[in-house]
Amino acid sequence: MDKIIWIDKKINNYNKKIVVDGDKSLSIRWALLASQALGISKAHNLLNSDDVLNTINCLKKLGVKIVLNKKYCEILGNGLNSFKYKKNIVLNAGNSGTLARLLIALLIRSPYKIKIVGDKSLSKRDFLRVIKPLKKFGATFYPKNKTTLPLYVKGNDHLRPINYYENIGSAQVKSCIMLAALNAPGKTKITAKNSRNHTEILYKYLNIPIKILKKKNISLIEIKSKNNIQPLNYKIPSDISSSAFFVVLTLLTKKSSLIIKNVNINESRIGSMIILNKMGARIVFKNKRNYKGEKIADIHVKSAKSLKSIKCPTKYNSSAIDEFLIIFLVAAKSKGVSYFKDLSELNKKESQRLKLGSKILNKIGIKTKLTNNSIKIYGDPNLDLKKNYEIKNFFKDHRVFMMSAIAALAFGGKWKIHNSDSIKTSFPSFLKLIKHLGGKFIQ
Repeated sequence: MDKIIWIDKKINNYNKKIVVDGDKSLSIRWALLASQALGISKAHNLLNSDDVLNTINCLKKLGVKIVLNKKYCEILGNGLNSFKYKKNIVLNAGNSGTLARLLIALLIRSPYKIKIVGDKSLSKRDFLRVIKPLKKFGATFYPKNKTTLPLYVKGNDHLRPINYYENIGSAQVKSCIMLAALNAPGKTKITAKNSRNHTEILYKYLNIPIKILKKKNISLIEIKSKNNIQPLNYKIPSDISSSAFFVVLTLLTKKSSLIIKNVNINESRIGSMIILNKMGARIVFKNKRNYKGEKIADIHVKSAKSLKSIKCPTKYNSSAIDEFLIIFLVAAKSKGVSYFKDLSELNKKESQRLKLGSKILNKIGIKTKLTNNSIKIYGDPNLDLKKNYEIKNFFKDHRVFMMSAIAALAFGGKWKIHNSDSIKTSFPSFLKLIKHLGGKFIQ
């Protein structure tokens, strides 16, 4: 059923502290690695979203014993290649490209065909980027030449290590190869464009043999297979991609300030914060500390006195890829013309985000110039909306929904936004936190 919210008032100024949900990338990676460890791994603050719940359900179908409650998640791993394979297993990844692409890597020793399915949105996304390297390891995919879900994968008992050049800058592809390498004898070598490095950090912490050499915009990664992985007890830090929506709401709301506690500020994830500061934001990381290889801090942000346009350096694209929609709202309120390029990857997400972002900006009176991989946004510092706006037909993309809600609360107007349930994908407490800050909506 299509759940709708109505917003017809701007949010009032606020001075608050919040905690956002656990990091989605780390939650999924922790669960997958815990399933391959030997012993009990325990996580607190695991993200309780559809993407993570689908991860847990897929692992249970593969025979992994899991205890999940409101306080923690406990996974009993039986070591590498310990899944219990049965004929006719169907694994549903839902909306999660991360889950689907990483889980496939752990199935390449399966003696049977395993069917991977997803929702309507995920089934439109191309899987060739992971099929190619996994075939090199020795996996087989069916139907032949098909590159979208549903897909069948069949493993091989005689895997071989590979050398692979990852030229997209995709953490999912890189992590897929790294997980597959755990089951391949010898050394697997990856030359990868820089992207999120959560998997590398986890490998180092778990003492999985890994060497990393960084050269400008690429990393040379070498992984040796290992007999056993140690269990990992982990307190998942808060997600910076989710935090970004409230950072932007604060920037766009007069006389407001916000502290977001215990956020993962991994250097491969803070591109959005750097971009926003270049546009006139006042975002500061305080109480910095290191937690099992990841950097954690409290984010302090205040209303922006004035915002300026940006010609966004492409070096930040990978580390801000999930936050560009919300950055576009800041560009809409900035003085001058902002330019973002080399963003074709945005159209390969849950929806065609570059196109939808432009469409929403046009709907609220902001001029844009769009190509298949770039956007110019003609900002209006006096943007103040009075009309009626309806947002629908966006493939239930959680980030499009949240972008629309932030626009409504920051710019005004009367908004009818469809598919509010989409936030269950990544940020179930989004609307609860909106209420905590004083935002009003009707469901």
